[in-house]
Amino acid sequence: MNADDGPIALPSHVAGSGTLDRLVDTARDYAKASTADNTNKAYAADWKHFARWCRMKGAEPLPPSPEMIGLYLTDLATPTGLSVSTIDRRLSGLAWNYAQRGFTLDRKNRHIATVLAGIKRKHARPPVQKEAILPENILAMVATLPFDIRGLRDRAILLLGYAGGLRRSEIVSLDVGKDDTPDSGGWIEIIEGKDGGALLTLNAKTGWREVEIGRGSSDQTCPVHALEQWLHFARIDFGPVFVRTSRDGKRALEDRLNDKHVVRLIKSTVLKSGIRAELPEKDRLALFSGHSLRAGLASSAEVDERYVQKQLGHASAEMTRRYQRRRDRFRVNLTKAAGL
Repeated sequence: MNADDGPIALPSHVAGSGTLDRLVDTARDYAKASTADNTNKAYAADWKHFARWCRMKGAEPLPPSPEMIGLYLTDLATPTGLSVSTIDRRLSGLAWNYAQRGFTLDRKNRHIATVLAGIKRKHARPPVQKEAILPENILAMVATLPFDIRGLRDRAILLLGYAGGLRRSEIVSLDVGKDDTPDSGGWIEIIEGKDGGALLTLNAKTGWREVEIGRGSSDQTCPVHALEQWLHFARIDFGPVFVRTSRDGKRALEDRLNDKHVVRLIKSTVLKSGIRAELPEKDRLALFSGHSLRAGLASSAEVDERYVQKQLGHASAEMTRRYQRRRDRFRVNLTKAAGL
C-alpha cells in the first residue's frame, strides 16, 4: 500500500465526485507538505526497508506487530550494527508510516520499548559531530572559487550560508521575492546602505523566522555583496535565488539547485583549500557537511548566545550549544564557586 492511497480519503458512505476528489488530492498534498521533503524521502525508505524485511521473514508489515518490530530493531543492531540514532530514526519512520495508513504504533509496548532501551544501553555512543568551518576556513574556501558565473554563485552560497547559519535546504529554497514560486522556502530583501544588509524570511524547520545578514568588513568577504554580484551578473530578478549553471559555468539556467550541491561544494572547497591537510582525503571529506556552516557561525560569533540562538532558529539555548565546537568550557568554575 502506498501512503498516498490510504490516509486521506472520503468516508466509505460518501459518494465521490469531481469536486470532492480534487479536494482529496489537495488534502493529500497538504499532508505530504506537513514534513520536509528530505524527511518524506527518509520515511519512505524506512518503510520500504521494513516491508522487504517482513517479506523475507514470511510476515506482513500490516497491521503493526510490536513483536515483529522488536525483532526488526534487534536485526538492525546486529551484526552490521547501525547507529542508535539511525535505529531510533527508523522507528520514527515506521510510526509515521503507520499513522498515514490509519494505524497507531505503540512505541511504549514492551516488545519495542525494552528492546530499544537495551540497544541504547549497549550500543549508544556520543554523537559524532561534523567539524565547524571557522572564519579562516571559509576565507580559504571562497578563495579557491573562480570569478565566472558559477564561481559567483558558489561564493554567495558559502558566505550567505555561513553568515546566516543556514541549513542547506534553507539556502537553496530561497526566492528573490515573496510568492515567486510554489516551492519557495522563503525570500530575500536587500537593504541598501552601509548599515543595511540582507533580510531573509524563511519558512524553516521550526516555522517562519527572519534572519538578518549584515554587510561584511570588505567586499571580498561580504555575503551581501557576494549575493548582489551573483544576482546581477546572473540576471536573476525573479524566482529561485540559486540555480544551476551551464556546463562551462558562464550562464545561469532556470532550474533551482538541489541541496546536495551545498554539501558537494563544501567538501570540494575544503579539499582545494587544504583544510586539515594532515589527514587522508577520505577522513577530511567525512569531517565536513552542510551543518559545518551552521556550526561555524555558532562557534565563531563572539556575541551573546541568545543572538546566535535566534539566528540559527533554535528553540533552546541547549540546542545552540550543541553546535558550538569551541567555547570557554571552564569559564564558569563551579568547583571554586563551591569552595574547593
